[in-house]
Formats: sequence, C-alpha cells, structure tokens
Amino acid sequence: MLPDACMDIVWTGGRLVVAGPDTRAHSVEMRAGEVAAGLRLAPGTAPALLGVVAHELRDQRVPLDEVWSARASRGVAEAVERAAPRGPGAVAAAIEDTLLGLSPLRQGVSGQVMLTMSARGAEVTEIARETGWSERQLRRHSHELFGYGLATLRRVLRLQAAVRLAGTETSLAAVAGGAGYSDQAHLARDVRALTGTTPTALFAGRTAAG
Repeated sequence: MLPDACMDIVWTGGRLVVAGPDTRAHSVEMRAGEVAAGLRLAPGTAPALLGVVAHELRDQRVPLDEVWSARASRGVAEAVERAAPRGPGAVAAAIEDTLLGLSPLRQGVSGQVMLTMSARGAEVTEIARETGWSERQLRRHSHELFGYGLATLRRVLRLQAAVRLAGTETSLAAVAGGAGYSDQAHLARDVRALTGTTPTALFAGRTAAG
C-alpha cells in the first residue's frame, strides 16, 4: 500500500481497524482465502469524522473501537457482521452506509486549499498567504488534517501523480516530468524514500510501453 494521504477503515481478520496516513509503503500480508474490505477516506476528512487528529495515527493500524466512540464503533461492527455472509463488497458498502449515516464526510475550505495547492507543488509560503495562516499555524493544521507537514504531503501527492502517469507515459523521464519532479533522479530518490524500491520496480508492467 503506497502513501496517498488518505485514511482507511478496513475490515480484516474479522475486525475493524483504522489505517492512519502513511509516510512509507505498507506491506499487507494475507493468508490464502482471507478477505478484506474497507472504505478509503479522502485526505483531510477522517479527523472530523473520527474525532482524532491525523498525526496520532500516522503509520499505524489501530482498532476502530480504540479511536471512535463505543456507540459509533458498535454500529459499524453490527452492520459489518450482518453484511459479512454476502462477501467483501457488501461489507464495504455497509461500512460506507453506516459511516455516512452517522456523520457526512466534510473537509474545511482551508484544508481543501492546502490539498489542492500542495498537489500542484506550491511552497509553504504561498499556501500560508492563501489561507491567511502563519507557517507555524499551517504546519499544525497540516499535521491535524493529513498526519504530516505540507512538504511530506506534497511528496506523497507527487508520488501518486507518478503512479497515475505510469499507465500512460512510455518512459520514466516522462513520468518524472509530468508528475512535477525536477528530473528522473529526483523521482528515483523520492520513490526510494517513500516505497523502499526503485521506480523501475514500482512501475513494472504499469507504463504504457509495458
């Protein structure tokens, strides 16, 4: 699982866990025949829903009932238990329906500005001017919403852009340029830092060239 600035509520091994925002790739090991399902929460939306700041869950997998209220967690668990016999698709739908029934997913205007500007590579000073916050306030809000500072958020979003481009571009140089890296070496450094592997290995079979 690659870093993507999202948080997830996942049903696996018969239990519900919250997957916090990752700063590095996370390996998932499953036994033969084991199934999993879940709901991916868009960047910046989970903290308001769960009542927790994102950085407290950074790079962690925590049982839902340790994060959320007992009543809310129980409602999701009961819906999942009813849906489980129908398979993972039904479980995922049950998680989504129950969550949205308890609280709609919202992201404040400033959080959306931070996300949008970071995705296009804006510097912290530029985002601070746009939001009206000091750089110190911006850092605090970024950790609360996304789990880390804006520099890391920008790197994560750039990696995701590279993953998407790998399906349409024919070379790593084209992927690097299109995703906003300064050059192919920059792409290689970031991929290594965030995933522990190389762009060639990460994008194997994904580029348009095959």
